[in-house]
Amino acid sequence: MTELDPFTDVLDGPMYVVTAASGSARAGCLVGFVSQCSIDPPRFAVWLSVANHTYRVACEAEYLTVHLLHHGDRALAELFGGETGDRVDKFAKVAWRPGTEGSPVLEQPSVWFTGRIEGRMEGGDHVGFLLAPVAVCPPYEGKPPPLLRLRELTDLDPGHPA
Repeated sequence: MTELDPFTDVLDGPMYVVTAASGSARAGCLVGFVSQCSIDPPRFAVWLSVANHTYRVACEAEYLTVHLLHHGDRALAELFGGETGDRVDKFAKVAWRPGTEGSPVLEQPSVWFTGRIEGRMEGGDHVGFLLAPVAVCPPYEGKPPPLLRLRELTDLDPGHPA
């Protein structure tokens, strides 16, 4: 098998927090694998680690909410990427509201969308969730701050079951 390290070591994509709800269970985790995958109709793919608590909740959910993190959102990245929902109620530590079908919408990141899960794709240690947007944040006013990038989070443990 070919190692992709020379390619992936230079990637520095934006970071996201993905939230899900099913019944009374809520979950959220830090995610680096999100991409628009269709223009018409608009579709996004979000990849969740099968080791994450969020993945287990997302498997029972109908909707996911994807929050784009800006440079000033490091504390959110640390919470959602460094704590596991198996032991910590992350939502007790942040302002949020229930969105479409209860999918949690965080108050701090101002750029987000909620998508209906239309399909799932196996991808090794991650599963892709195909999302059809059903709700989106209000338009951003002014120039948005710089995005929070992967290189700024190298001290977080990516294998932690968020």
